[in-house]
Amino acid sequence: MKVSRRFTQSDSVVDLVEADYNILPLLSRFSLPLGFGDKTIGRACDEANIDVDVFLLVINHIITRQLPDPIQIEKLRPMAIVDFLRKSHGYFVDYKFPEIRTKLLRALEESHNDINPIIVRFFDDFIRHIHHHFDYEENIVFPYIEAVASGEHTEYDISIFRKQHDDVGDTLRELKNIILRYYSTAKPDLMYDVLVDIYNVEADLDSHADIENNIMVPRIEFLEKQLLKDK
Repeated sequence: MKVSRRFTQSDSVVDLVEADYNILPLLSRFSLPLGFGDKTIGRACDEANIDVDVFLLVINHIITRQLPDPIQIEKLRPMAIVDFLRKSHGYFVDYKFPEIRTKLLRALEESHNDINPIIVRFFDDFIRHIHHHFDYEENIVFPYIEAVASGEHTEYDISIFRKQHDDVGDTLRELKNIILRYYSTAKPDLMYDVLVDIYNVEADLDSHADIENNIMVPRIEFLEKQLLKDK
């Protein structure tokens, strides 16, 4: 659901959720605790030690589907962006992927023992692909951002990441195709739930990549230009 309005620090968190409940996984990736009461976004972020500027720019970018203001991007603390992205990695790797895999295994039926291993293999291949992608960010990109934010010059630059940044959600296409076209079952409820989860996590991964491409990368490009001027 596209939301036309932009939220500010003074808006309540509950109003944000009611405007678009699809934002809930993003709040989870920020590690924003539930029990909002009448808290404003500013107060909730302050109590949870979340950078409110990053929070608002990310949230408004996702719910309005509009590119962020470059001036606002330039004001963001680079490591606050990295902190959010690291939390997102933990959300996917430690919680969401294992949950979906468990539900997938429970939904498989003995009558499909011919294609069950194929389905599991596709999902596990997808997980490995994501792990590889996240490991690259954790071990190469994020340390580079920390170095640049500290004023260090390195041989790496963020354009390398931009060129190598593929759409990790594409690896789910074959898995969805197999289930939708060939997995007939008399009791489809469990597998339908799995499909919903797969489509949702694909959308979450797309938003994750979108945040990196449209917020993280421009912020670091600006920082790189500043370093070049200071040489």
